[in-house]
Amino acid sequence: MDSWEWNKIAGAVLGVLLFILAIHFIAEALTTAPLPKKPGYAVEVPDDAESQSAAVPAATEPLPDFATVLPSADVPHGKDVATRCQQCHSVSQSGPNMIGPSLWGLIDRPRATASGYSYSRAMSANHDPWSYEKLFTYLKAPNTAVPGSKMSYAGLNSPQDRIDLLAYLRTLADTPAPIPAKK
Repeated sequence: MDSWEWNKIAGAVLGVLLFILAIHFIAEALTTAPLPKKPGYAVEVPDDAESQSAAVPAATEPLPDFATVLPSADVPHGKDVATRCQQCHSVSQSGPNMIGPSLWGLIDRPRATASGYSYSRAMSANHDPWSYEKLFTYLKAPNTAVPGSKMSYAGLNSPQDRIDLLAYLRTLADTPAPIPAKK
């Protein structure tokens, strides 16, 4: 092949590329939607000082008297509430760890100690036992109670749902945790 043939091939390739580029510009000009004058949703990003103060709730919820509310709690309703937990946690005695650790024997168990489960650094930082008070607070807003936890659940706002759930979780043990004495 002589240089004339190579020039024709190069010209054809360049011609096709220019044609594709021209079609692209024309199609973009015809189909581009105008930008909105006002954004539909503005995301505000707080600075560090604001975000740290936002993590601490303004007013803490008063704790119920567990000696009074646990004996009269609705355990079947607590079992219904626990179905939300069972998407990530097992509740049977020999149940495996799933996305979250097994909940069998949770009350009064030291935090972050279920065997065979890899806890987040935030959860492993404290091994105090899961008391009724700590679980009641944690279940309202897990990521506020333990920032950096793996648990992505938003929490239970209803105090009665949390009390009923605690009453049900109490039954998930060989020997149920004692109900605290009246204050």
